[in-house]
Amino acid sequence: MTTFGRDVYDDVIVGGGHNGLVAAAYLARAGRSVLVLERLGNTGGAAISSRPFVGVDARLSRYSYLVSLLPAKIVRDLDLRFAVRRRTISSYTPTERGGRPGGLLVGGGEQRTRESFARLTGSDREYESWRSFYGTTGRVAEKVFPTLTQPLPTRAELRARIDDEAAWRMLFEEPLGQAVERNFADDLVRGVVLTDGLIGTFADAHDPSLAQNRCFLYHVIGGGTGDWDVPVGGMGALTDALAAAARAAGAEIATGHEVLRIDTDGVAPAEVVFRTASGEGRVVGRTVLVNASPKALAELLGETPPPGGAAAAPEGAQLKVNMLLRRLPRLRDTSVDPREAFGGTFHIAEGYAELARAHAEAASGELPSVPPSEIYCHSLTDPTILGPDLVEQGYQTLTLFGLHTPARLFEKDNQQAREVLLTATLAQLDAHLAEPLTDCLAFDADGRPCIEAKTPLDLERELRLPGGHIFHRDLSWPYAEQGGRWGVETAHRNVLLCGAGAVRGGGVSGVPGHNAAMAVLGH
Repeated sequence: MTTFGRDVYDDVIVGGGHNGLVAAAYLARAGRSVLVLERLGNTGGAAISSRPFVGVDARLSRYSYLVSLLPAKIVRDLDLRFAVRRRTISSYTPTERGGRPGGLLVGGGEQRTRESFARLTGSDREYESWRSFYGTTGRVAEKVFPTLTQPLPTRAELRARIDDEAAWRMLFEEPLGQAVERNFADDLVRGVVLTDGLIGTFADAHDPSLAQNRCFLYHVIGGGTGDWDVPVGGMGALTDALAAAARAAGAEIATGHEVLRIDTDGVAPAEVVFRTASGEGRVVGRTVLVNASPKALAELLGETPPPGGAAAAPEGAQLKVNMLLRRLPRLRDTSVDPREAFGGTFHIAEGYAELARAHAEAASGELPSVPPSEIYCHSLTDPTILGPDLVEQGYQTLTLFGLHTPARLFEKDNQQAREVLLTATLAQLDAHLAEPLTDCLAFDADGRPCIEAKTPLDLERELRLPGGHIFHRDLSWPYAEQGGRWGVETAHRNVLLCGAGAVRGGGVSGVPGHNAAMAVLGH
């Protein structure tokens, strides 16, 4: 059985994902004794890099892949050796109008973006609406993002901080679809805007729950700008740097330790029961921080979660596909270089009407007939994830993220549904290519094409994400809706939630880990 450095720790952290590592580094740097228990054989959770294709030197960000919500404050505070690179192109959305291929390119300078809007819509109106709309979200981002690492504001305090009633109503009170339809006329432009509200979130543009608004908000406030950047060296570079920072500060990290139970009365030090390959063991923590979902936390505490609460059963709604290509495919739209089109976010079947139809089909229990998705190429911005030989030969990675594919659609036969959906999704991409994508795929050492697809059920099985939900649950508003100074507190004073399911969680941000550490330290 594992022997740790001490019998009682100031802080035991359950889960060595990026948020748990952030918390560990902050607490250890404050002079506290810290133990991290991780079920898997490695730290990082969903924010890792790995080589999924046999015999191929391509280290992919296998699950999470872009960075926007990670505050520079955390990187500075923890002295992390980690950097991101800005993408020069924001997005490209191919389309066909009047029998001719074309598309909307956003990025590469204001004049170029303006001209692309004009070619698509025939006037400057949509581009001016675009500038105005994202000018509003940019001003909101500047005011909201800094609050993520501060004590939770009340709803009234955040509203006053934003100080723009029209923006508040648009983002926080009315369904996102109303703002999209009020500001934009073109179906393709409307769809491009809406997609940020649907990442990992199964909702219609007019969903009264406003789940789409909350998702949209987190996708446009990152860094105070809304930019989504490429992690240099892959996502694993971040979690490797976090693990190194935690260890350097004195934290112990034990992999291969699956936590089974947390026994606490909320006052006395809590007992954490874990399992290893050698059997069960126990360790005591004065405070326990749980880097897992609210649902998993309830299970560890032996509690029955209330229906409809944060610990209720969530449902993911995405298809994640990783690919390695020998070269980028040629496009039917010859006016744009494939290196630019794939360097940003390449939207597929994400027109406004297409998104609505896909949601309606999925809500009725059917796989979308025209699956919406978006693609980007990490290696165009950061080739360091590929071995030198692959770079020299022109190999590139592609990451595809499909929308409106809730876990329920895979419950009957996950493998068959995955294959059907992948085939249909790639067919939508092929419709905009001058050659089939399969002609460009690389092959691994065993002769198999370098492509893998992950459904919500695959993520649940591999990463213990409940229902395959990449945010652990539906995203919350970034203000206090109930008790708790930092949004990480639980009903037990000495047990905190430091995972993506905390208030202001979701994405690769480190914010819940930072906030849990601040709560422990009494800030």
